[in-house]
Formats: sequence, C-alpha cells, structure tokens
Amino acid sequence: MIYYRHKIILSLIKAFGGSVDAIPFQKYLFLFTRKQNESERSYDFVPYQYGCFSFQANQDVASLAYHGYLDISDQKSIVLIQDVDFDCELSLFDLNSIEEIKDKFGGLTQDELIHYTYTHYPFYAIKSKIAKDILTEEELQKVNAQKRPSDEPMLFTIGYEGLSLEQYIKRLILNDVHTLCDVRKNAYSQKYGFSKSTLEKACKGVSINYIHVPQLGIESDKRQDLRSQRDYDILFDEYEKTTLKENREALLFVRSILDSDKRVALTCFEKDPKQCHRSRVANALMRLPNPNYKLKLL
Repeated sequence: MIYYRHKIILSLIKAFGGSVDAIPFQKYLFLFTRKQNESERSYDFVPYQYGCFSFQANQDVASLAYHGYLDISDQKSIVLIQDVDFDCELSLFDLNSIEEIKDKFGGLTQDELIHYTYTHYPFYAIKSKIAKDILTEEELQKVNAQKRPSDEPMLFTIGYEGLSLEQYIKRLILNDVHTLCDVRKNAYSQKYGFSKSTLEKACKGVSINYIHVPQLGIESDKRQDLRSQRDYDILFDEYEKTTLKENREALLFVRSILDSDKRVALTCFEKDPKQCHRSRVANALMRLPNPNYKLKLL
C-alpha cells in the first residue's frame, strides 16, 4: 500500500531529478517537514550521527525499494526507477513546499546543506559525529548549548504507546537517559521501531545503552481481557507476589545498572503507568535499601 507520506518521498526525489544521495535526502525531507504544521508532519526526526534523521523515512525508502519504486542498491543514493507521478495527489501546500525546497537547497553541496541544518536547527546536531568538521567553534558552541546533560541520579519510566520511534527517542535524549531497560517479557512489537533489534540499534545511534530484562516481564496471555483498572491492579498485585519476588536477582541487576549509569529508564508498551507493570518494578526499586535516585514518569 502506498501511503500519503510515501508519495511525498517519491515526489521529493522526482523533484531533484530522480536521484538523491541518502544523507541529503534526510535533510531535504527534514526541511520539508519544517514547513508543515507540527501536529501534521509527515515524519518525525531525531538528532543522529549525521544530524536530523527519520527512522520511519529510512524504513519507508527500504519498503519502496522492495516494491520496485526505488533503487538503493549502492547504499549511498536513492534512485527513482518507476515513472510515477503522485504530484496531483499531494496537497497544493505540500507540492509547493517540495518545489521551494528544491529551489532553495538544490544547488548546495552536501556539506553546505549539512551546515545549513546544523546552524538553523542546532538541536539536531547534538549527536553528530561530523559537527566539529562542519562548524566553526562559535557554531559548535551553539550546538553544545542545546545539550541537556545531568548528573542527578534518576529512575524514569516510559511507555511507547502513542509515540513514534523518533518521538520516543527524542524524549529519552531530552531527559539525558543513559540506559534504557526494556522490561517486556517478549521484546517484540507490531509497531515499527519497538522490536528489540530496531530499538537497540536506534538507542545505540544516539549513545543510549539498551538492556532487555525479560525476567521482569509478564506473559502476554495474562494480559488478556483487562477491562478495568481493577483488572490491572489484580494482575499487578499477583505479579508482585510471584514474578517480581521470584526474580529478585533481576531486580537487583537493574539496581546495579542504576548505581553505575545513574539515569535509567524502564520501558514497556502502555502509556499509562498505572496500566503497566513497569510501575511496580519502579516502586520495588524505590523500596530497595538506600536509593540514591528519584523517580520520574516520562
């Protein structure tokens, strides 16, 4: 199925002559989304190794290549290989925005384009491994000023329900999370980005450690037919008396990570912590002797 966001990708590449290098593509798409209303943006982005990056857009390019619309075989460029025209199916605003991006930035070299995005959107350069080669000392200082380092020990909890992978990772970055501790029994999700391998890779790309502790999870069949908060409370009361008590070593392992890494986030699916067992794990950690960390919900 071709989604509207796919049509934007194909029309954007077409506007640039049918072939775009992979790094500039992410920058062009990022600049395009800055023209959209924040609540309606086609893609979210995170600060990454070469600046602004969308995991979903990268996955969509791979999907479009699989279905024969694009060629990405050399891994450096994205080439349109089907003579498609989705321009008439885009809104006039989006179509004009693509043309504006092409007219304003099409003549820049890759380094000039990167420099523009780094200086105009410095937050998205904070994880860049090439910023020092692209920016002046003064420009680099503005990027570094966007970082939010903290030495205060903190235990966070976060659910990915309702979030894109980019929104989720950005939330971790903004709170200077050092380690993400996945307490799902099975670290698999039908939602893009939240299965173990993809989530671990995304974390690694922004210098966040990822640890999976399945011993602290709940079997999926026990989560069936939860219709009220009382149902959740009964399940989690049982969880505390059985799984959590029987896997104290796993809990102490998470505590050791907290002691060493200082800022750790427990994660699972549910947005509401009252409907997720991670809240019980967090409470158990707070009850351990001599906790030198605070608890914060993300």
